[in-house]
Amino acid sequence: MLLTDEQKRATEHFEGPAIVLAVPGAGKTTILLYRIMNLIDRGVDPREILTITFSKAQALDIKNRFLDLCPNSSSNFSTIHAFCYRIVRDYARKSGKNYNLIDSNIPKKYQIMRMVYRQVNSSYPTEEAVETAFKEIGYCKNIMLNPSSYAKKKTCETSNFEKVFDTYEKYKIEHNLIDFDDMIIKAYEVLRSDKSILNKYRNSYKFIQLDEGQDTSRSQFLVIKMLAKPNNNFLIVADDDQSIYGFRGANPSDLLNLPKEYKGIETLFMENNFRSSKNIVNTSNIFIDQNKSRYNKNIITDNDFYEPVSIIKVKEPKNQYEFIKKEIEDFDGDVAVLYRNNLSSIGLVEFFERNNIAFNIKDKKTKFFSHFITSDILDILNFSRDLSQIDLYEKFYYKIFGYISRKHIDYLKKHPGKNIFNVLKDYPYLPDYYHRNINKLNSYFKRLHRSNVYEAINIIEKDMGYGEYLKENAKRFRETFESLNEYLYYLKLIAKNTSSLDLFIGRLKELEYILKKPKDSDAKITFSTIHSAKGLEFTKVFVVDLYEGTLPSKTSIDMLGEDDSLYEEERRIFYVAMTRAKEELYLMYSHYRNGQKNKMSSFLEDLETLAKDDKEKE
Repeated sequence: MLLTDEQKRATEHFEGPAIVLAVPGAGKTTILLYRIMNLIDRGVDPREILTITFSKAQALDIKNRFLDLCPNSSSNFSTIHAFCYRIVRDYARKSGKNYNLIDSNIPKKYQIMRMVYRQVNSSYPTEEAVETAFKEIGYCKNIMLNPSSYAKKKTCETSNFEKVFDTYEKYKIEHNLIDFDDMIIKAYEVLRSDKSILNKYRNSYKFIQLDEGQDTSRSQFLVIKMLAKPNNNFLIVADDDQSIYGFRGANPSDLLNLPKEYKGIETLFMENNFRSSKNIVNTSNIFIDQNKSRYNKNIITDNDFYEPVSIIKVKEPKNQYEFIKKEIEDFDGDVAVLYRNNLSSIGLVEFFERNNIAFNIKDKKTKFFSHFITSDILDILNFSRDLSQIDLYEKFYYKIFGYISRKHIDYLKKHPGKNIFNVLKDYPYLPDYYHRNINKLNSYFKRLHRSNVYEAINIIEKDMGYGEYLKENAKRFRETFESLNEYLYYLKLIAKNTSSLDLFIGRLKELEYILKKPKDSDAKITFSTIHSAKGLEFTKVFVVDLYEGTLPSKTSIDMLGEDDSLYEEERRIFYVAMTRAKEELYLMYSHYRNGQKNKMSSFLEDLETLAKDDKEKE
């Protein structure tokens, strides 16, 4: 294979530390493979070369490509977690300790956290609260931050975080459990405290290569640096502009500080993008150049100009889907529809499945079907079928108008089996205005029962006060009203195509199944979060739902001036989305969602301004 001069310089690096800054589409996997071959040619035993990757799939891919090039040779390819687990297991055998990986039994892991959360906060956590607790505990471990320090940050979302952290850790210690993040911390502690294990691994791996260095957390870097000493024969391939895993503890500052830490480190640039058209390269280049915390790189390409980058503005999200459908009708290449949050996949799946267009979905996890808004709407609709269901009414009575109190609910429980509003009229000393409220509630529920599901959801939201409840309580849920409103939009989108409540419930179950089903090998279109699409490329890319507060996120906007690193990461996420495209890139925004006006992402405004300035310079 012919290598460029940039690639050759990277593959020829021999001893000492080096960092290769590779822009999107620069062929970084190729240089890792050819460098192994160069090291072997220089007399290095391939078994003494360790290549660390971010994902299991990438480790397997590099290994298979290496075996194609060198079928009679053997080298080492591993994820950082698998490698650290080997160190921990070595220590366990030596010390007689027994560690069980809790991540191999996810239901048990979540059960433990729910128990811990209840114990600390005296309340049952939502699914989101459990996810957030795990995310924040992992973040602290990955950047090696004291939980008490993190608990004081504005961005900390877990109630009594320090105590939750300590209780969870104590439980694991008592039951000999470790999780994925513990693997790294424990491996680092073993290497620091056990010289024999440290020397074993140092002697086994004389040369270390790290792929996707921008995704490596501080704790992971510490393990790699310790193994590489004293000769520091390591090569890191990275792109600080694609560092988008801050929530896992990855931070470009660790890459930016390498020249200060290792005097004389060889810094190599691979700035040629072989993937994208000149239009896409030029646009993404001027966009990411706004970030301050980055290596000074200039992305170039020998590819031709193709279609200009298009900013598409439509009325509402479903118009985005209609536009995409039209654009791909006679297109034979591969297509991606990317989004910041998994919630966006719901509308896409509903629309494209109904239009019989095959698709694949990456990162299928979504909380839509278990979210409290979906549950509330279903509970209210189900209750309208039988107004005697006090146990059902008890779940949502305080979320709608009516001024029903806890003591009214207790009274109703003593008189089961009848229309609860008729029963409530007999409540002792009930004021006249309460009678009017009760009659109104009774009337609303009868209207719901007579209405189609789409109209019923509108009545619940606007007439019965559920929309007001969401607006007033958004902060308590640690969400924006805009994000909560999005759930109502998708529920209505689904309801519009169903003629009865049973069909609506059935469609929700069907969509949940579709999101979990295996890949369709004939599909030419892929739906994916931007994070899950990193490392991939597509001929035509649509990035949807580009709203202010979504991308960039509300948190990053709120922290501007106090912590600009969050906003710069959001800019990197947008940059990663743009650079997935080879020929055509569409950036999409809708003015309204469920009747609420959306604010267009400031990143789109930036692009419009930057493009105008660039044109004026010409």
